[in-house]
Parts: sequence; C-alpha cells; structure tokens
Amino acid sequence: MRLSRFIASALIALSSSAAFAETDIRFALDWRFEGPATPFFVAIDKGYYEAEGLNVTIDPGASSVEPINRVATDTYQMGFADINSLIKYRDNPKNPPVKAVMMVYDAPAFSIVTLKDKGINKPKDLEGKILGAPAPDGAYAQWPIFVDANGIDASKVQIENIGFPVREPMLAQGRVDAITGFWFSSFMNLKANGVKDEDIVVMLLADYGVDLYGNAIMANPEFAKNNPEAVKGFLRATIKGIQDTINDPEASIDSLMKRNAIANRDVELQRLKMALERNFITPDVKENGLGAIDKARMDKAIDQIGLTFDYTNKPTTEEVFTAEYLPPKEERMVK
Repeated sequence: MRLSRFIASALIALSSSAAFAETDIRFALDWRFEGPATPFFVAIDKGYYEAEGLNVTIDPGASSVEPINRVATDTYQMGFADINSLIKYRDNPKNPPVKAVMMVYDAPAFSIVTLKDKGINKPKDLEGKILGAPAPDGAYAQWPIFVDANGIDASKVQIENIGFPVREPMLAQGRVDAITGFWFSSFMNLKANGVKDEDIVVMLLADYGVDLYGNAIMANPEFAKNNPEAVKGFLRATIKGIQDTINDPEASIDSLMKRNAIANRDVELQRLKMALERNFITPDVKENGLGAIDKARMDKAIDQIGLTFDYTNKPTTEEVFTAEYLPPKEERMVK
C-alpha cells in the first residue's frame, strides 16, 4: 500500500514538473543593449515570456546580419536581424530555410547621415563627396537601390570602408562627408561626439525610394517545427513588451538600463523614442497591427533587392516570411 502511494506521488510530481517545464530560447540581438532593444527586456521583466512557459536569454550582436547565421546553426533558436539580408541568404538553396516570423521595424532604419555644413541636402548632393560605409553595414547594402532610385552618378561618390566604432567620430571630425547606418544609432553617436542636434542631417532611405522592410524576428526552422507553441508564445510576449514600451517608454527604458550600466539613460531613451516613432510605428502598423507584412510590398522589396544582388535562386515572400505564429490582429494593435 505504501509503495503504491509512493509511486502515485512520484507520478504526480513528474507530471507537475513536466507541465511547468520551461522551453529555453536563446535570442540573438542585432546590436548592443541599446534603446531600441528595450521591448525584449520589458517582456522578461514583466514575466511575459515566463507566462508562456519560456526561459529566454538575450545576447548582443555585432551587426544586423550576424543573427541569421546564429539562428541557422541553432546556436540561437530565435534572433533579430535584417530581413533584406535574409532574402539574400535564402537565395542559396543549401542554406537552412530560416524564415522571419514577425516584422518589428516596419520601416527600415537605413539612412545616410551627414552634417549641415557639408551641404548635402538631397541624394545627388553626395556626388563629389566621401561616403564612409562599413562593408557589412545593412544600410550600405542598399546603396545601389538608393543610387538607382535617385539618379546618383555613383562613380562620383568616393566610398571609404570604415569600421563601425570609428564611423560617427570620422564624420564628426570631417574625415568623411557622410556615413551610412541605422539613423537612430548614428544620430545619438554623433551627439556623443559633441555634434549638436540641429547640425545633424538624416536622409532615411525609405523616404528616397528604398521601399524595403527592416529588422524582423527569425526562428530556426527545426526549432519552429518542433516547438510551434513556443514560437507563438515568444511572439505574444514580445508584442506585449512592444505595446508596453510604446505606451510608457520612460518607465520601460529601466529594463534596458539594468542590463547596460554604462549607458546614458537620457541617450538611450531618446534613441528608443526615435526608433518607436519612425521604425516600429508606421501608418501600416497603426492600421494592421504589429508584426505582419503586406505581401505586395514584400514582393516589390524582393525585386528591388535584385538591384544589389544577383539572384540565382530568387526566393519568394512565402520562403522568407510566415505569419503562422502571429497572434490575431486584435492582439497586435498599437494601443
């Protein structure tokens, strides 16, 4: 009798622990722990991931391309990366079939940034100038599209390959005339180099004919296949984190600051607000909610990327993005 009770108790304990077992997700960011990454940390701190049965750890990255390889190799189960780079990645049929599962930057952060005294007020003003551009930079990857859309004579623009750490300092020092980069990062980094707000000129590529999407959440294909509920839960929790951040960025930034003690709170708060205003929240997002895409727009984006990349096995929209893990529209609306 005692043995029976013991076995019954053991079975109950085992079933309970299984019910509450958490799925581990390593999430790869595109960049450092800066303002725009705040919603992911809000989702951790408010227990949104935990409520979905997930144990989420987040690591910084070095570029908006790097997380694709991290996710493809299952070193990370999910990541935050540039969907335009994913489109190129999927051109190779030998690569794992990584897909984006949620759009975050409905408008890409790609930009050309310069200073007022350089006299660059429109795209063609770049002719005769020096453009500083890190070779792996996601914004620089769109340079041929920008050139084509604006009738720039690219032979008249001197491209200088510079490292990410020296990009803004070189512009501030006058060693280059303009730079490519994510606008909110370059803007704030220039301020940190002593440049005044009113002296910074930003040309968002999206305002000049580069009709692409930006960074998206991506999932390892095998992980998504074997753990569909975990992927759905991650997206539900992340959307709540984004919604909370939109509604109260001043409080939300604290979740970021806890993980980046050397950051300046005011700088990261401004960087976050800039990203929310121009990249997270667009007219499409206000109408259709967070996370989804418009197929016709993505089809056009894939075509436009053909100006920067010679396709051999051109992917379709369905091969690079799926909405199957997103919650219903009503749960994705900006409140």
